[in-house]
Amino acid sequence: METELSFPMILAWAAPFFVVTVALEWWLVARGKLGGRYEWRDAVTSMTMGLGNLVTDLLFGFISLGILVFFWQFRLIDLGVSLPIILLALVAQDFVYYWKHRASHRIRWFWSAHVVHHSSQHYNLSTALRQPWTSNFTGYVLLSSPLVLIGFHPLLIGFVGAINLLYQYWIHTEAIKKFPRWFEFIFNTPSHHRVHHSTHPTHLDMNYAGIFIVWDRMFGSFVEERDDEVMTYGLVKNIETYNPVRVALAEWVAIFRDAFGPGLTLRQRFGYVFAPPGYSHDGSRQGSEEILAEWKAREDAG
Repeated sequence: METELSFPMILAWAAPFFVVTVALEWWLVARGKLGGRYEWRDAVTSMTMGLGNLVTDLLFGFISLGILVFFWQFRLIDLGVSLPIILLALVAQDFVYYWKHRASHRIRWFWSAHVVHHSSQHYNLSTALRQPWTSNFTGYVLLSSPLVLIGFHPLLIGFVGAINLLYQYWIHTEAIKKFPRWFEFIFNTPSHHRVHHSTHPTHLDMNYAGIFIVWDRMFGSFVEERDDEVMTYGLVKNIETYNPVRVALAEWVAIFRDAFGPGLTLRQRFGYVFAPPGYSHDGSRQGSEEILAEWKAREDAG
Protein backbone atom coordinates (compact mmCIF):
# COMPACT_ATOMS: atom_id res chain seq x y z
CA MET A 1 0.00 0.00 0.00
CA GLU A 2 1.38 3.40 -0.91
CA THR A 3 2.79 5.00 2.22
CA GLU A 4 2.33 8.56 0.89
CA LEU A 5 -1.44 8.18 0.54
CA SER A 6 -3.35 9.69 3.45
CA PHE A 7 -6.71 11.22 4.24
CA PRO A 8 -7.78 13.56 7.06
CA MET A 9 -9.29 11.97 10.19
CA ILE A 10 -12.49 13.92 9.74
CA LEU A 11 -14.38 12.34 12.65
CA ALA A 12 -11.62 13.26 15.08
CA TRP A 13 -11.49 16.78 13.66
CA ALA A 14 -15.28 17.00 13.92
CA ALA A 15 -15.34 16.13 17.64
CA PRO A 16 -15.48 19.78 18.82
CA PHE A 17 -18.30 20.42 16.34
CA PHE A 18 -20.22 17.47 17.80
CA VAL A 19 -19.84 18.78 21.35
CA VAL A 20 -20.87 22.33 20.44
CA THR A 21 -23.92 21.31 18.41
CA VAL A 22 -25.12 18.83 21.05
CA ALA A 23 -24.84 21.56 23.68
CA LEU A 24 -26.66 24.03 21.42
CA GLU A 25 -29.51 21.65 20.60
CA TRP A 26 -29.78 20.65 24.27
CA TRP A 27 -30.02 24.31 25.33
CA LEU A 28 -32.58 25.18 22.64
CA VAL A 29 -34.70 22.12 23.50
CA ALA A 30 -34.60 23.05 27.20
CA ARG A 31 -35.77 26.59 26.34
CA GLY A 32 -38.58 25.26 24.16
CA LYS A 33 -37.09 26.72 20.99
CA LEU A 34 -36.68 23.30 19.33
CA GLY A 35 -38.66 20.10 19.43
CA GLY A 36 -37.14 17.05 21.04
CA ARG A 37 -36.16 15.63 24.40
CA TYR A 38 -32.97 15.41 26.43
CA GLU A 39 -32.25 13.51 29.64
CA TRP A 40 -28.88 14.51 31.03
CA ARG A 41 -27.77 11.03 32.13
CA ASP A 42 -28.69 9.58 28.75
CA ALA A 43 -26.90 12.34 26.86
CA VAL A 44 -23.76 12.05 28.99
CA THR A 45 -23.75 8.27 28.43
CA SER A 46 -24.09 8.77 24.67
CA MET A 47 -21.24 11.27 24.57
CA THR A 48 -19.08 8.98 26.70
CA MET A 49 -19.79 6.16 24.27
CA GLY A 50 -18.72 8.43 21.42
CA LEU A 51 -15.44 9.27 23.14
CA GLY A 52 -14.85 5.59 23.85
CA ASN A 53 -15.53 4.76 20.22
CA LEU A 54 -12.93 7.30 19.11
CA VAL A 55 -10.36 5.89 21.55
CA THR A 56 -10.99 2.25 20.65
CA ASP A 57 -10.77 3.06 16.94
CA LEU A 58 -7.43 4.76 17.53
CA LEU A 59 -6.19 1.77 19.54
CA PHE A 60 -7.65 -1.10 17.53
CA GLY A 61 -8.56 0.36 14.14
CA PHE A 62 -5.42 -1.29 12.77
CA ILE A 63 -7.31 -4.61 12.93
CA SER A 64 -10.00 -3.52 10.48
CA LEU A 65 -7.56 -1.61 8.30
CA GLY A 66 -5.20 -4.59 8.29
CA ILE A 67 -7.96 -6.85 7.01
CA LEU A 68 -8.69 -4.50 4.12
CA VAL A 69 -4.98 -4.15 3.36
CA PHE A 70 -4.76 -7.94 3.18
CA PHE A 71 -7.51 -8.01 0.54
CA TRP A 72 -5.86 -5.13 -1.35
CA GLN A 73 -3.18 -7.47 -2.69
CA PHE A 74 -5.92 -9.41 -4.51
CA ARG A 75 -7.52 -6.35 -6.16
CA LEU A 76 -8.64 -6.59 -9.76
CA ILE A 77 -7.37 -3.11 -10.58
CA ASP A 78 -6.19 0.00 -8.77
CA LEU A 79 -8.75 2.72 -9.37
CA GLY A 80 -6.43 5.33 -7.91
CA VAL A 81 -7.58 8.46 -6.10
CA SER A 82 -9.19 11.34 -7.97
CA LEU A 83 -12.31 13.40 -7.38
CA PRO A 84 -14.51 11.19 -9.64
CA ILE A 85 -13.17 8.05 -7.92
CA ILE A 86 -13.78 9.54 -4.48
CA LEU A 87 -17.38 10.36 -5.45
CA LEU A 88 -17.84 6.89 -6.93
CA ALA A 89 -16.37 5.36 -3.77
CA LEU A 90 -18.79 7.42 -1.66
CA VAL A 91 -21.80 6.00 -3.52
CA ALA A 92 -20.38 2.46 -3.63
CA GLN A 93 -19.54 2.53 0.07
CA ASP A 94 -23.03 3.79 0.89
CA PHE A 95 -24.52 0.87 -1.06
CA VAL A 96 -22.34 -1.57 0.87
CA TYR A 97 -23.15 0.27 4.10
CA TYR A 98 -26.84 -0.40 3.50
CA TRP A 99 -26.17 -4.15 3.42
CA LYS A 100 -23.74 -4.00 6.33
CA HIS A 101 -26.32 -2.11 8.37
CA ARG A 102 -28.96 -4.62 7.40
CA ALA A 103 -26.65 -7.45 8.46
CA SER A 104 -26.12 -5.69 11.79
CA HIS A 105 -29.84 -6.05 12.48
CA ARG A 106 -30.18 -9.60 11.15
CA ILE A 107 -27.05 -11.30 12.53
CA ARG A 108 -26.74 -11.23 16.29
CA TRP A 109 -22.93 -11.34 16.23
CA PHE A 110 -22.91 -7.99 14.42
CA TRP A 111 -25.90 -6.74 16.42
CA SER A 112 -23.78 -7.19 19.57
CA ALA A 113 -21.92 -4.01 18.60
CA HIS A 114 -24.65 -2.12 16.76
CA VAL A 115 -27.17 -2.55 19.58
CA VAL A 116 -25.22 0.14 21.45
CA HIS A 117 -26.39 2.78 18.99
CA HIS A 118 -30.04 1.80 19.48
CA SER A 119 -29.88 1.59 23.26
CA SER A 120 -30.84 5.22 23.92
CA GLN A 121 -34.52 5.85 24.58
CA HIS A 122 -34.09 9.40 23.33
CA TYR A 123 -33.48 10.75 19.85
CA ASN A 124 -31.27 13.79 19.57
CA LEU A 125 -27.80 14.73 18.35
CA SER A 126 -26.18 13.06 21.35
CA THR A 127 -27.74 9.76 20.24
CA ALA A 128 -25.65 9.89 17.07
CA LEU A 129 -22.54 9.76 19.24
CA ARG A 130 -23.63 6.58 21.02
CA GLN A 131 -21.32 4.27 19.12
CA PRO A 132 -19.87 0.81 19.90
CA TRP A 133 -16.45 0.05 21.31
CA THR A 134 -16.13 -3.46 19.91
CA SER A 135 -16.75 -3.23 16.14
CA ASN A 136 -13.10 -3.92 15.32
CA PHE A 137 -13.40 -7.33 16.97
CA THR A 138 -16.51 -8.56 15.11
CA GLY A 139 -15.08 -8.98 11.60
CA TYR A 140 -17.72 -6.52 10.42
CA VAL A 141 -15.13 -4.94 8.11
CA LEU A 142 -15.08 -8.12 6.01
CA LEU A 143 -18.32 -6.95 4.43
CA SER A 144 -16.39 -4.03 2.92
CA SER A 145 -13.79 -6.27 1.27
CA PRO A 146 -15.58 -6.37 -2.14
CA LEU A 147 -14.92 -2.64 -2.48
CA VAL A 148 -11.21 -3.22 -2.02
CA LEU A 149 -11.18 -6.20 -4.37
CA ILE A 150 -12.66 -4.15 -7.21
CA GLY A 151 -9.99 -1.48 -6.79
CA PHE A 152 -10.90 1.10 -4.13
CA HIS A 153 -7.95 1.78 -1.85
CA PRO A 154 -8.48 0.70 1.80
CA LEU A 155 -7.69 4.18 3.08
CA LEU A 156 -10.19 5.65 0.62
CA ILE A 157 -12.84 3.28 1.92
CA GLY A 158 -12.10 4.43 5.44
CA PHE A 159 -12.31 8.06 4.37
CA VAL A 160 -15.66 7.85 2.59
CA GLY A 161 -16.95 5.68 5.43
CA ALA A 162 -16.14 8.52 7.81
CA ILE A 163 -17.98 10.95 5.52
CA ASN A 164 -20.96 8.60 5.65
CA LEU A 165 -20.98 8.62 9.46
CA LEU A 166 -20.52 12.39 9.52
CA TYR A 167 -23.57 12.79 7.26
CA GLN A 168 -25.63 10.61 9.60
CA TYR A 169 -24.84 12.79 12.60
CA TRP A 170 -27.28 15.57 11.74
CA ILE A 171 -30.23 13.26 11.02
CA HIS A 172 -30.43 12.25 14.69
CA THR A 173 -32.84 14.96 15.75
CA GLU A 174 -36.52 15.58 16.38
CA ALA A 175 -36.07 19.28 15.72
CA ILE A 176 -36.31 18.87 11.93
CA LYS A 177 -39.58 17.55 10.55
CA LYS A 178 -39.42 17.00 6.78
CA PHE A 179 -37.63 18.38 3.75
CA PRO A 180 -39.05 18.88 0.23
CA ARG A 181 -40.35 15.68 -1.36
CA TRP A 182 -37.47 15.34 -3.83
CA PHE A 183 -34.92 15.47 -1.02
CA GLU A 184 -36.86 13.00 1.12
CA PHE A 185 -37.07 10.67 -1.90
CA ILE A 186 -33.32 10.53 -2.50
CA PHE A 187 -31.58 11.17 0.81
CA ASN A 188 -31.74 9.81 4.32
CA THR A 189 -33.29 12.45 6.58
CA PRO A 190 -34.25 12.89 10.23
CA SER A 191 -37.77 11.73 9.34
CA HIS A 192 -36.54 8.49 7.76
CA HIS A 193 -34.03 7.77 10.48
CA ARG A 194 -36.51 8.37 13.29
CA VAL A 195 -38.40 5.42 11.85
CA HIS A 196 -35.24 3.34 12.00
CA HIS A 197 -34.81 4.07 15.73
CA SER A 198 -38.49 3.60 16.53
CA THR A 199 -39.70 0.55 18.46
CA HIS A 200 -43.08 0.37 16.72
CA PRO A 201 -43.57 -3.13 15.22
CA THR A 202 -43.92 -1.73 11.68
CA HIS A 203 -40.65 0.16 12.04
CA LEU A 204 -38.37 -2.58 13.31
CA ASP A 205 -35.52 -3.40 10.91
CA MET A 206 -36.47 -0.69 8.42
CA ASN A 207 -34.75 2.34 6.82
CA TYR A 208 -31.15 1.10 6.90
CA ALA A 209 -29.82 3.88 4.68
CA GLY A 210 -26.66 5.82 5.39
CA ILE A 211 -26.80 8.73 2.93
CA PHE A 212 -29.17 7.58 0.16
CA ILE A 213 -32.62 6.33 1.17
CA VAL A 214 -33.08 5.03 -2.39
CA TRP A 215 -31.47 1.72 -1.32
CA ASP A 216 -34.33 1.10 1.11
CA ARG A 217 -36.86 1.99 -1.56
CA MET A 218 -35.17 -0.42 -3.99
CA PHE A 219 -34.85 -3.36 -1.60
CA GLY A 220 -38.18 -3.25 0.22
CA SER A 221 -37.09 -1.93 3.60
CA PHE A 222 -38.54 1.58 3.43
CA VAL A 223 -41.21 2.87 5.79
CA GLU A 224 -42.30 6.51 5.77
CA GLU A 225 -42.88 8.41 8.97
CA ARG A 226 -46.48 9.50 9.45
CA ASP A 227 -47.17 13.01 10.66
CA ASP A 228 -49.53 11.77 13.38
CA GLU A 229 -47.08 9.29 14.90
CA VAL A 230 -45.58 9.69 18.36
CA MET A 231 -42.26 7.86 18.30
CA THR A 232 -40.92 5.64 21.05
CA TYR A 233 -37.20 4.97 20.79
CA GLY A 234 -34.82 2.39 22.15
CA LEU A 235 -34.84 -1.40 22.13
CA VAL A 236 -37.70 -3.87 22.26
CA LYS A 237 -36.26 -4.77 25.66
CA ASN A 238 -34.24 -1.85 27.00
CA ILE A 239 -31.11 -2.49 29.04
CA GLU A 240 -32.03 0.21 31.58
CA THR A 241 -28.58 1.49 32.47
CA TYR A 242 -26.52 4.62 32.02
CA ASN A 243 -23.25 2.80 32.75
CA PRO A 244 -21.18 3.08 29.53
CA VAL A 245 -19.32 -0.18 30.15
CA ARG A 246 -22.57 -2.08 30.61
CA VAL A 247 -24.01 -0.40 27.51
CA ALA A 248 -20.95 -1.47 25.51
CA LEU A 249 -20.85 -5.07 26.72
CA ALA A 250 -24.41 -6.05 27.67
CA GLU A 251 -25.20 -7.90 24.45
CA TRP A 252 -21.85 -9.69 24.45
CA VAL A 253 -22.58 -10.98 27.94
CA ALA A 254 -26.07 -12.05 26.83
CA ILE A 255 -24.69 -13.90 23.79
CA PHE A 256 -22.13 -15.74 25.93
CA ARG A 257 -24.79 -16.69 28.47
CA ASP A 258 -27.19 -17.95 25.79
CA ALA A 259 -24.65 -19.79 23.64
CA PHE A 260 -23.07 -21.64 26.55
CA GLY A 261 -26.30 -22.57 28.28
CA PRO A 262 -26.75 -26.20 29.34
CA GLY A 263 -28.34 -28.89 27.18
CA LEU A 264 -28.12 -27.14 23.80
CA THR A 265 -27.19 -28.69 20.48
CA LEU A 266 -24.33 -27.23 18.47
CA ARG A 267 -26.84 -25.81 15.99
CA GLN A 268 -28.74 -24.08 18.79
CA ARG A 269 -25.53 -22.59 20.19
CA PHE A 270 -24.62 -21.22 16.77
CA GLY A 271 -28.17 -19.89 16.48
CA TYR A 272 -27.71 -17.77 19.59
CA VAL A 273 -24.60 -16.25 18.02
CA PHE A 274 -25.48 -15.86 14.33
CA ALA A 275 -29.28 -16.03 13.99
CA PRO A 276 -31.30 -12.79 14.04
CA PRO A 277 -31.75 -11.09 17.43
CA GLY A 278 -34.72 -12.62 19.20
CA TYR A 279 -33.81 -16.20 18.27
CA SER A 280 -34.40 -18.80 20.95
CA HIS A 281 -34.14 -22.56 20.69
CA ASP A 282 -37.47 -23.07 22.47
CA GLY A 283 -39.46 -20.25 20.82
CA SER A 284 -39.67 -18.29 24.07
CA ARG A 285 -38.50 -15.04 22.47
CA GLN A 286 -39.64 -12.96 19.56
CA GLY A 287 -37.72 -11.48 16.66
CA SER A 288 -38.91 -8.52 14.63
CA GLU A 289 -40.98 -10.71 12.28
CA GLU A 290 -42.84 -12.35 15.17
CA ILE A 291 -43.42 -8.99 16.87
CA LEU A 292 -44.85 -7.57 13.63
CA ALA A 293 -47.02 -10.64 13.02
CA GLU A 294 -48.44 -10.46 16.53
CA TRP A 295 -49.17 -6.75 16.13
CA LYS A 296 -50.92 -7.34 12.81
CA ALA A 297 -53.01 -10.11 14.35
CA ARG A 298 -54.14 -7.77 17.13
CA GLU A 299 -54.94 -5.04 14.60
CA ASP A 300 -56.98 -7.46 12.45
CA ALA A 301 -58.79 -8.79 15.50
CA GLY A 302 -59.57 -5.28 16.72
